[in-house]
Amino acid sequence: MTQEALADQFEEHRTHLRAVAYRMLGSTTEADDAVQEAWLRLARSDTSEVESLRAWLTTVVSRVCLDHLRSRKARREESLEGHVPDPVVTRLDADPEAAAEQADAVSLAMLVVLEALPPRERTAFVLHDMFGVPFEEVGRIVGRSAATATQLASRARRRVREAAPVSADLPTQRRVLDAFMAASQRGDFDALMEVLDPDVTLRADLGAAGESRVVRGAAGVAGQALLYAQLARQAVPILVNGHVGLLSVVDDQVASVFSPAIRDGRIVEINIVADPDRLAALDLRGVV
Repeated sequence: MTQEALADQFEEHRTHLRAVAYRMLGSTTEADDAVQEAWLRLARSDTSEVESLRAWLTTVVSRVCLDHLRSRKARREESLEGHVPDPVVTRLDADPEAAAEQADAVSLAMLVVLEALPPRERTAFVLHDMFGVPFEEVGRIVGRSAATATQLASRARRRVREAAPVSADLPTQRRVLDAFMAASQRGDFDALMEVLDPDVTLRADLGAAGESRVVRGAAGVAGQALLYAQLARQAVPILVNGHVGLLSVVDDQVASVFSPAIRDGRIVEINIVADPDRLAALDLRGVV
């Protein structure tokens, strides 16, 4: 097979491979790097006896990502509590059905939960529960038996079930977010308390520009909302990973991406990316 034909076949699977890598790594840049590494390995390999190129490439990308997760865990000594994965931003008026079908449309709240999982558990859960990879293959990827891979996915599934908030439908998300914005702009503390769950968690990732923070409880989060009410006045409603969110723009520069998780008519979690370097790297074509 010519390199051109091989490249054409690879492109047919690129969206799927990027979706796998993004869910495993929570970083768009690192996901693209993992996909590129898969292409380099494909170009150097004899795949004449490969029955399913999609499965072969999924295995390669998964192993690259698993190695990266292990390396990341070894490097990081600081707490990841305030870290928020990379957002994928699209227009709010995009077709909701199309948005839900995006390869990257997994909520930031879910990715935050995945960030806390050990590398093998995260890999087993993502591959089996999100992409239907058989446990026999998952076991080979993580270097364990199929039975152990099943246990890894089960543990991860339990943690996800316990920790990941389930968001409401898009119209409800928009209604609750509009109420939050209006209360912030009015400086109405009581109205903010009404729209926030008592146990709400706010996670703000400022990157190297400042100290990232985690605020828990409705009173603390409402106080933060009042402090940054000016940003709410300049916020543009968007979709963040397929869920309603806000893009704050100050002096023609993106200041933050705000992503709430909403349950039972209240905000239960807020994830904010305000890292200038990561914001500058966002693909915002057609959004602002």
